[in-house]
Amino acid sequence: MPGNDLQRAAVDEVAVAPIPKGTDPGEARRGRAADRIFAGLAYGSGLLILAVLAAVAVFLLLRAWPAVGGPPDAVDAVVSSFTGGRFASLWGYVPPLLFGSVLVAALALALAFFVSLGIAVFISQYAPRRLVGALNTIIDLLAAIPSVVYGLWGGLVLVPAIYPFWNWIAGHFGWIPLFAGPAANPSRTVATVALVLAVMILPIITSMTRDIFLQTPKLLEEAALGLGATQWETIRLAVLPFGRSGIVSASMLGLGRALGETMAVLMILSPGLKYSFHLLQASQSQTIAANIAAQYPEANGLGVSVLIATGLVLFAITFAVNYAARRLTGKAAS
Repeated sequence: MPGNDLQRAAVDEVAVAPIPKGTDPGEARRGRAADRIFAGLAYGSGLLILAVLAAVAVFLLLRAWPAVGGPPDAVDAVVSSFTGGRFASLWGYVPPLLFGSVLVAALALALAFFVSLGIAVFISQYAPRRLVGALNTIIDLLAAIPSVVYGLWGGLVLVPAIYPFWNWIAGHFGWIPLFAGPAANPSRTVATVALVLAVMILPIITSMTRDIFLQTPKLLEEAALGLGATQWETIRLAVLPFGRSGIVSASMLGLGRALGETMAVLMILSPGLKYSFHLLQASQSQTIAANIAAQYPEANGLGVSVLIATGLVLFAITFAVNYAARRLTGKAAS
């Protein structure tokens, strides 16, 4: 990358630069040594990240290989036991789980994105100073709540409380396939899980987006205001374009958490293995992470390999999402 080359050149230039007159030679040598140590630690940290990622990928490949390259009859028997005979092969078992994972995560991101963006704009542009500190504390605390707490809240409070609303949606908008009824009671459905996951990822997206908006150069905002722009026009012309790359990064981070969420989904969703967009009906979909947690306690050696093979698929999808986010972030920044 050009930026990395420039940084390395700058470090090398500092390392070989002559000692200015009047400077203590010992202090200058210590400074050059500190530069070399810092550069070495930075490179080592980057290589460590790559090594950890490679170790995870190798572990998943090795543990999943018995399910991918093992005896087909034994693997098919394990898959059949997991699905109650509905699917008899690994490649028939994985796609519905992948579909459910992507569906739930995409719905959660769709529900959380605009709310998070609005909260971040309010905190950074409109909120009084006395209110900003309290809102920042609340957002940061929400981001730190464990997922199992969200799962308990969703299963014990939200599921029974939200049924009248889902029933009303099915009654008035049931002509839309997404909201086709009858609404399940209790509401252990994809819609309820997506709502809980949206609440989970909302503080993450809000926190990152807020920090990006607060870094907008004041000169940009003052220039827009000086040209006669309103507050909203200033946000649209200066703040949002400046924070576009951060918004994309925050959204993809939230999407990654929603894709890998386990306990909240396991505690709320009534699982199914269908390719269904009926969000208000039970036993339609299941996610990969929740399925692994549900099946693992009773899985034998080959069954564990089958579950790890599904985890390998989730790992690949998450990697692809992060790679796409990096590309989008680079385009937004340019």
